Amino acid sequence: MGDRDTDLFGNNLTYDDIKAATERTAGRIRPVTVAPVAPDTVRAGSEEPCELWYALEFMQHTGSFKARGAQNFIQAHREAGTLPDAGVTIASGGNAGLACAWAAQQQGVRATVFLPSVAPAVKIAKLRGYGADVRVVGAEYAEALEACEEFAASSGALAGHAYDHPLIAAGAGTLLEEIHARIPGLDTVVVSVGGGGLFAGVATAARHHGIRTVAVEPENCRALNAALDAGGPVDVPVDSVAIDSLGARRATALALRAARENDIRSVLVPDGEIVRARQALWDHRRVAVEHAAATALAALTAPGGGYRPRGGERIAVVLCGANTDPSDLVHPAANQD
Repeated sequence: MGDRDTDLFGNNLTYDDIKAATERTAGRIRPVTVAPVAPDTVRAGSEEPCELWYALEFMQHTGSFKARGAQNFIQAHREAGTLPDAGVTIASGGNAGLACAWAAQQQGVRATVFLPSVAPAVKIAKLRGYGADVRVVGAEYAEALEACEEFAASSGALAGHAYDHPLIAAGAGTLLEEIHARIPGLDTVVVSVGGGGLFAGVATAARHHGIRTVAVEPENCRALNAALDAGGPVDVPVDSVAIDSLGARRATALALRAARENDIRSVLVPDGEIVRARQALWDHRRVAVEHAAATALAALTAPGGGYRPRGGERIAVVLCGANTDPSDLVHPAANQD
């Protein structure tokens, strides 16, 4: 986050920021759809029935929740008169870049997006469809981020961030506002975590409404979990089927602060359970989501670990993105009624 952003918008995240983002993005994003789910979906996770809902955020513009933060970021800078002629730039595993390019196209702003080589081809093709200048640099997100920062310094472009920015996190927090309005009496929200922008926004809004947040990460992409153990952000190795969206080496200070201030539960799930949860969504719901979205559900479906609901607990699982290659969703169950 640059000095001009700190001066204009601060470097903390509050519920007031989320309310401002809600007003700023009204009419520019798709309101989330929520769907009730049969209790036996989480039979492996609870001996007593609970009330489960899916928040279908994969239906959002650009296929993920990231559209919320991108709209809030660009709109806030437009209101402040701080959008440069060089446009905006961002480093991303794919989804944040898509959202930035989409929001920039809507505002007639140039967008330059830096991606690591692990970004799926489907995301690169969509980015170009939004008119973005796409640059693939390095094998990990951190390398793409370094190249993005160098470009911003040399070109004068306004640098966004995939997750480490209060405006981005506040935009993501608008999702919880909508979920809360649609599911009265919600007890718990379950959300996957990469760098922590979605988590920070959701947890901050959830705390205001007295809702518990469960933060779910792959076992080998555990930036937030490791930060909580270490007492501060630390670098972690990243190796998971969900690496393209959840492969941040380090959780943000925003995410760690939100985790410490809120009633959160940090959960790790193995890749095998993520793959199974994603396949189950396709087999039984005909929902094709990316592995990052299935990571949240895996916390409830994985046997012997994860999050164990209480009897009668009302839970919303955020299915956060659909930018995936559906060709590997092939299973005998797909041909069964």
